[in-house]
Amino acid sequence: MMEHIFSKLKGDKWIWIIVILLSIWSLLAVYSSVGPLAYKEGKGTEIYLFKHFFTVAAGFGLMYLSHKLDYRYYAGISKLLMLITIPLLLYTLLFGSKVNDASRWLTIPIINQTFQTSDLAKLALITFLARMLSRKQEEIKDVKKSFIPIMGAVCLVFVLIALANLSTALMLFGVSVLLLMIGRISFKQIAVVCMGGAVLLTLVMLLGPRKETYVSRIKGFFQTESVHEGNTSFQDDKNFQANNAKIAIATGEMFGKGVGNSVQRNSLPHPYSDFIFAFIIEEYGTVGGAVLLFLYIALMYRIIRIVTMSPRAFGAFLAAGLGFSLTIQALANMAVAVGLGPVTGVPLPLVSMGGTSILFTSIALGIILSVSRNIEEIKNKEELEPAKVRAPKKVVVGTI
Repeated sequence: MMEHIFSKLKGDKWIWIIVILLSIWSLLAVYSSVGPLAYKEGKGTEIYLFKHFFTVAAGFGLMYLSHKLDYRYYAGISKLLMLITIPLLLYTLLFGSKVNDASRWLTIPIINQTFQTSDLAKLALITFLARMLSRKQEEIKDVKKSFIPIMGAVCLVFVLIALANLSTALMLFGVSVLLLMIGRISFKQIAVVCMGGAVLLTLVMLLGPRKETYVSRIKGFFQTESVHEGNTSFQDDKNFQANNAKIAIATGEMFGKGVGNSVQRNSLPHPYSDFIFAFIIEEYGTVGGAVLLFLYIALMYRIIRIVTMSPRAFGAFLAAGLGFSLTIQALANMAVAVGLGPVTGVPLPLVSMGGTSILFTSIALGIILSVSRNIEEIKNKEELEPAKVRAPKKVVVGTI
């Protein structure tokens, strides 16, 4: 049965297995953590489970379809995605749905579902950079033909995302710099990009619409003691989210409290999305958290193998960029949960409950698997083509 299923799934089999394991874990964790949300909204937990299940199933469908398409077609698609992404990001900033004072979402008419445009922007920028870097290798150090178009795309997308979602913008900027380094952009030019990014970051933090939120979260991260003086309650504490996450991790100990036995889900903000890693450690223990971390590291290892084996530059850049983006996001979510970084609101890829995050992550993995599928097809073709054995020439016996 399993052999029949995997015969239909091309590309790296270990990536498929890791994605399946993360998805199953996601269903268990989300179902166990949405109790307080269901109670607050007066709904049954099964409703959230079914909704999340259908989102995960839709993600598998998109992953399958995107891995069946030859990855070289994504070079042309990247141009279209960039043309769509820039106006969408601008429209989101001006007219998007506001959640927690951040205009990150567009509401899709009729179905009334929110769509986070930064998820599309990540996919668009990475595919666009992969295309530009692969096609400009002969003139990669030319400032006018290569550097300015690449830097312009990175900085423009960075600013449009950073005004509403600084953490996502910073991670995407970091992935872009990594791609520039792999793409043989000179260190001098990379330094210019980093300096430009630093200037833009400073302007966003000082003049942007969410400047107070950014300053508050940074101060909260460096605040070593909680404030409980006067009329200040625990809920008013700037470290309320981080403190509850630490409590969940500490009480989980080595092997956790067991599935469904979480206590902190009643006070931990967003245990089904932003802080799902802390919730998982509470129920599955430090061992569970280590296993989850190992799955992401194993996923990145398999992607790096694809990068090194890709015969074409575009496939290598594409797999590297999408792989780095996914892994950095996972590590950032885990770092926030364990107190190694300020609160960001970044979901854990393939595990956190969410719509567009799961769908676009699935598409990104499908594209990586498309690169892997192409490598397998080339390898199989070389193995199946037998060495041409020349038939012995017929000797024509004639009269002497």
